[in-house]
Parts: sequence; C-alpha cells; structure tokens
Amino acid sequence: MDLEQEEALYEFLENTSEPFTLDEITIYVQGSGQKRNRRLSVEIGNYLEVRKIAFKMDSRRWVSRRGCFEQASFVITPSRLELLNGILIPGHRCVPFANPLVMPHRYIFLWKGEAVPSTTTEAAPEELYPYYSIYGEEFAPQYIARDNPENEQAFNADPYEDPPEVSIHTLDMRVIYRESGFVPGDRFVVRVLDWKECRFDLTKAGKDAWNRGDLDKWQEAADDGFEDSFALLGPGASTEEQISFAYWFGGKRMRNVPAYSLEEFLYEKTNRVEVVPYGIESRCWFAGKEIPDSKSIFSYSVPPDRTFIEELFFRKNIPISEYVILSYIRDSFYRNEKEIDFVISRLVPPIILLEEAEWDIIADYISDTMDDFSKSYSLFLDRNAGVVRQRVAELHTAVIEFSAKLQKGDVEKVWLPRHTFIVLSQIQSHAAALLEDLAFDDTPSEAEINAMDNSLDSLVDTYNDIKELINASMDNYRRSNLTLIHGGKQAGQLWRMIQISITSLDVWRRAIISHDASMEELHMMIQVGMNWNGGLRYRFYCETPDGGKEYLHNKIKLGDIDFRAKKELIYEYGAKWNVKIMIMSSYQPAKDESARFIAGEGTAPPEQIDGPRHYKKLINFIESGRTEKQFAQNELGKNFETGFFDLDKLNGKLREELGKNKNL
Repeated sequence: MDLEQEEALYEFLENTSEPFTLDEITIYVQGSGQKRNRRLSVEIGNYLEVRKIAFKMDSRRWVSRRGCFEQASFVITPSRLELLNGILIPGHRCVPFANPLVMPHRYIFLWKGEAVPSTTTEAAPEELYPYYSIYGEEFAPQYIARDNPENEQAFNADPYEDPPEVSIHTLDMRVIYRESGFVPGDRFVVRVLDWKECRFDLTKAGKDAWNRGDLDKWQEAADDGFEDSFALLGPGASTEEQISFAYWFGGKRMRNVPAYSLEEFLYEKTNRVEVVPYGIESRCWFAGKEIPDSKSIFSYSVPPDRTFIEELFFRKNIPISEYVILSYIRDSFYRNEKEIDFVISRLVPPIILLEEAEWDIIADYISDTMDDFSKSYSLFLDRNAGVVRQRVAELHTAVIEFSAKLQKGDVEKVWLPRHTFIVLSQIQSHAAALLEDLAFDDTPSEAEINAMDNSLDSLVDTYNDIKELINASMDNYRRSNLTLIHGGKQAGQLWRMIQISITSLDVWRRAIISHDASMEELHMMIQVGMNWNGGLRYRFYCETPDGGKEYLHNKIKLGDIDFRAKKELIYEYGAKWNVKIMIMSSYQPAKDESARFIAGEGTAPPEQIDGPRHYKKLINFIESGRTEKQFAQNELGKNFETGFFDLDKLNGKLREELGKNKNL
C-alpha cells in the first residue's frame, strides 16, 4: 500500500461501526490510490493481522475498534482524593473504550445530557502518575506533559528531574458529587456515545447496587480475555493493544456492567493477571510468569506490507521502514557527505555482510533518492532538526551494530541480562520512530525538537546502561569459561550458573554455585541474595510432568536433581514468596573457586511484607502521593531504597557465610 492508501485504511476503520469484509474495505481503500494494486486485498489483510488495528470475527468478517466499543459500557471508580477535591481525572480510565489518537484531556463527558465542565488541578507529578499508569508507568510523564504546553515546557527543562508541580485538565465534579450523594465505593457507569470523538455518558451506580455473583462473572470473563490475549498475541506492541484484545476475547460480558473498573481488576481483584517488566516498558502478563526473552532484535513498527527495499533490510535483521532510510539520506546531506558508501555504512554496519547484489540494490535506491533530495534540500532550513537527526542516526546505527555482534558472538544467551534483545529492540524502535518524524521537509517546532532531544537523551542513557550490563555479563562468561582450560584441584567437578528471581517482581540475582551444594546451602544463598533473615519456613520443589510438585529434602544436592526438561526449581518462603531458580550453563571451576553473585537487578522486598502484590503497591505509593509515601516508607523501613542493587556488598556478605558452608 502507498501512503494515501494507508491513510484511507485508517479513515475507514475510524468511521465504520458495522462488521466488514476485506472486499468492502479494499474497494474503499482502492478508491483513494492513483494506481491499481491487484494484491491490495491481501496486503490489507496482512496489515490488519500484524498491526492489530481491528478484530477478526471469522474467516471473512472483521470489526473495527469503533464497532467493538461504541455503545459498550464500563466503570470508573473515583478515588478518595478525587472525591475530596471534587474532580475526576480521565487519565487511563477509558482504555480501551476511547480512540487512542485522542489525548485524555480532550474527552467529553455528559451527565444527564449536559457536558461536564472542566477545571484544572495542580499537583506534584508523582501524585498524578497513578492515574496514567495503565498506559505503562514509563509513559505516564508523557501523557501529563502533553496535557498542556506549560507542562511540556516544564518536563523539557530538565529531562532527568520531574518538575515540582504541574497542572492538568480534570472534570469539575463538585455539583455532581454533592447532588448525587457520592460516597467512597460508588461508581460511574460510563457508556461510549462516540468512540472516534471520545464522547461518554455518565450515570451513578451505588457501591452496593450490584451483587457479588454478577461481578464474579465479569471478573471471570476478564481473566479469560486477558489470558487469551497473552496466549494468542504474546506481549504485543503496547499495553493498550493488550487490553483492547482482552476486552475483545472477553466477549460482550466484559464490555457491559455490572463490572469492576480496569484499575480495580488489575490492581486489586485478579490473581491471574499482573503488570510485569518488559524490557524498558511494561506489559500485562500471566501472574507469576515472566515474559520470555527474545532471541533477536525485532520491531513492531516494521510495515507488514514491506517494500522490496524494506524486505532486504529486514532479512539483514535491520527492521526499518523507507522513511528511516530517507532520514539517513537527509542526514548525509546535513553532514555534507553525499557519497553513497557513507550512507550505506551507517545504515548497514560493516559487521553485517552484504552480498554484491544486495549492495547494488541499496546503492541504486539511495542514489535515486539522493538525486531527488538534491533539488529541494536546504541546510539552512534543516539546521535545527539536523542536529537531533544526526544523534538519533548514530544511536540507531550503534544499536544495530551491537545487536549484530551479540548475534554473531559465541556467548551463551543465558549469560546475557534478562530481556537483552527486547530492550535493544525497544531502543531501536523508538530511535526509528524519531528518524521517521525527521524524514520530511516540514521542520518540527522548537518545542517538538526539544522534546525529541530529551527523549533521545533518555534512550542514549538506557542504551549505555544495557551495553554496560551486557559487556559485564560477557566478561563473566569468558572468565568462567577459562576454567575449562586450567581446571584446578577441583577439576572434574562441574559447577553451575543459576538465576534466582522472585516471582511477579523484577528482582533477580545471577550466581555461580557448586553442584555439591545442598538445598539447605542454596537456601542460605537465596537469603543472602534477597537480604532476608531466615524468619520464615521454606521448602524446595520441582514441578512434575503431570503438573504436580516433587518436594526436595534439605540434604539433597543440586547435582543430584533430575530437572528433566524444565531446568528449574521453586523455593517457597513463607506463605507469600515464591522464588524461581533457573539452572543455567555448567563449567569446570578454577582453583579455590567459591560461590559468588555475578549480576542482579532490583531491591528485594523485606520478608515481612505481605507478598508481591502488596510490595508493588508500596513501591507505587513511594513514587506517588505524599501521605501514602510516608505509610509505605514506614512499612518498608527507613533505609529502604527502590531499585538499589550493590553486587560488591552482596558478595561481601556472602563471603562471611562461606566458612560455614564448605560445599559452596
């Protein structure tokens, strides 16, 4: 499809609320193009499948998001803070019932047929983030910044520090709360009047208006909908996409009341779904499970109907669109380096081998495009955007080159940090999106340039952090594998690398440990790694092929366990904590080898905390409201620091225990 046809496709989906066939949408899209395309129907089908912008009803019919969600009903439960201040913050409350192209402060709500007036609310950003967190905590600042130009300017002033205060548009609910007698626990039933324009109708439902049985049926539909979304689509391109398909798979029952609000469901009710880290982003996922690592770089932004040049780059593991290529070419003009070789070497780092025929195809494409650019390019007009574009292109090239080195390297993937390729893919995808925005003659505004520059700073920092972690892991891998050569007095005895991670939390430790270590000694190592004090009962078990549990005696050694195909065991600590131990690569130890931690991430929760879900709430409190922050700090301890991990301190504490445990 050409650009006009893509625009027509989205126009059709935005304006249709009835089920449609591929023939019907193809006729509409074909009418917008200048040239005939015999494969257009196939391309549209692929586009809908890959981009997940419509729902497939059966082998012939599709339904748009507008058709799915318009006239449906959902629930918003105002918080005590909102009731106290007489406001309602739309935030993420209308996902997925609102057009994602419209910002929340543009939504229109009606009460008894009249538009609810808007007001503004001033607060510290951390007090507002919880109202935008379902988009992904990493995106909450962007939604608040885009509420108004003043917020955007405040966030852009220092990309590393939140502004002390921001102002957001909220609904003025003082009269409605007073006249309707709203009390904590009461809900709004929200009916979608116009999905495209984001118009909603509000009515009140008292906190005791619905019976528990009906709410339980809604929750069952929601649990099933989310799990079907994960199983069929994986983590997807965004949380918003996941939630949209969860409501689709959950059926009409999930899109009607009685119901819980999405916030209540995700953060309070469900035991089958939770929000988990996914590289530098977050996603909903099966409770107690991690999203599997990727094995290579990928991108959700790559066109499903790739052109021949995009397909060539895709086969080289460079997932970019033609617009990214145009941005690289524009960058070459800004650098005053118009030789084709320079452009190709930045697009395709030398570590990626190009066949002669492939090089010729890329060279011809770039040469033709450069000829077109030379007629209209203006260095003067490009002076502001050019600086940012050059930095983005350098980052993008670095990510592609580093990913290729990892793919070609001999390091075992289990030694790399968790979600290595997912993180690199996300950085590449964000950089590619910036390059696409900078590929055209229209120069972005100064505010947009500043926002891009700040976003780029964050991407560069993230890339440097993950690169440092990867290099450290590769060094550990190489040092450990040297023992295969020189052996030592323990030669012949295999050791193992293990990964210890708390289920449902982004807290993990990677360690080297002897095969002769017993479960009792492994217990001690976990206690040290998580800074626990042994105050709760513990036991180990392996899952059996039939889904059962095989509990292990404390004296059993690690090397004596038959892990079958799973290569993992579970450590139950008290009633609330489950720790997964993954058994990774083995090696022969060096002389006087001792157990040690080699990597890790995240602050482990104090053992007295009431499980992962409560721990996540406390962390959210610390990062949000003032009152809740003090409450959370008291429960976690005055010396608690979020995101803190000190490898040297951990190994120092471990060394104190080694004299008592000779097998470690």
